[in-house]
Amino acid sequence: MSQISSLLKFIDHNPTAFHVVANVKDTLSKAGYAEVKESEDWKLKAGSKAFVTRNSSSLIAFSLPKGKTVKGFRIFSAHTDSPSFRVKENPELEFSEYLRLNVEKYGGMIVSSWLDRPLSIAGRVLFEGAKGIEEKLVNIDRDLLVIPNVAIHMNSDINKGYQYGIQNDIPPLFAQGKKGSFVKLLAKETGIKADKILGSDLFLYPRQKGFVFGAGKEFAASPRFDDQACVYAGMRGLLESEKGTYVNVLALFDNEEVGSGTKQGADSTFLEDTLYRICDALNMSRTDYLKAQSDSFALSADNAHGVHPSMSGKADPVNRPILNKGVVLKFNGNQKYATDASAAAFVRSIAKKANVALQDYANNSDIPGGSTLGNISTAHVSIRTADIGLAQLSMHSACETMGTKDIDGMIALATAFYNM
Repeated sequence: MSQISSLLKFIDHNPTAFHVVANVKDTLSKAGYAEVKESEDWKLKAGSKAFVTRNSSSLIAFSLPKGKTVKGFRIFSAHTDSPSFRVKENPELEFSEYLRLNVEKYGGMIVSSWLDRPLSIAGRVLFEGAKGIEEKLVNIDRDLLVIPNVAIHMNSDINKGYQYGIQNDIPPLFAQGKKGSFVKLLAKETGIKADKILGSDLFLYPRQKGFVFGAGKEFAASPRFDDQACVYAGMRGLLESEKGTYVNVLALFDNEEVGSGTKQGADSTFLEDTLYRICDALNMSRTDYLKAQSDSFALSADNAHGVHPSMSGKADPVNRPILNKGVVLKFNGNQKYATDASAAAFVRSIAKKANVALQDYANNSDIPGGSTLGNISTAHVSIRTADIGLAQLSMHSACETMGTKDIDGMIALATAFYNM
């Protein structure tokens, strides 16, 4: 049975990276995974299932084999964040009787796709509570904001291309009236007194719900397919797999869209720290850990560019994925993707056994592409890695497009990978 409907529901409940982690935590907990904390000792044994979080926006889950020996790790990674607009401190901008919100870019989005559509705000709030500084998720679950375009009569050249200024063009229309509305709304939505709020990480998100379309229901459109589709596939693969002979690891990192260089990003020590602590809790030596690392493999899962029917010249002439034609294996000569021949052979072997279709991706040689998690995380945990993804159109738009069949292939591949 296709997982596309379940994926769309998953995305709809996760407007920010904080919500992704909270929902994955809840799902894993119901499946018998116990939470461990970086600040505490870990008591693990053969067969243990656990997860650890960092910054409430990154999560690493792991399932230990039933045997006493750890041969190595099977790591499936994805990222929890998506391009958006972050709400700045002191966010209210007053003009005449209008209030707009002061925002800045988070990641590289198609700016125009955010205009003239219903938006709202979600994230986390830190406040002074009974136990000290406490944290609470917030999602203002209603149509709250719009970024209005200027009428074509006042900008007749807009269809020839327009460079949007984030500071002046993008602040969304929020209210009409006196200043102070934002903090009052935040206090009302969270149930926290305004004078107790100490800080927040808040982002705009599109209110668009995901939907299936096409003559044969071949396509789906939704915000945040990149990269919540891979988050969902990795989670399902971990839960549906049986324990193999390796430590199965699901690594979900924040901040990929801004370079991963944070304490909770792929360019942090989070994965390295977690793998080492697993081995330490099992009384393995540093040498044992390094030996296990040498027999490990990672799938770095982040969505890929499908060939665009209106812009086929932007794609490689041959390595151009098509929606609904299978999981994408990504290559780059400058190592923006970590896949090499050895890693590709490994993935193709798994896919063949699991009857999962694969297709290859490479950038047009005259158009530099982006990077992802694989080549960054391997600088900290040096293991064989392949970059994979799901083909999509309109990447980094407020609403992206995928094929409805491909999510099933990614789940099947993740499951087979974990079952090794």
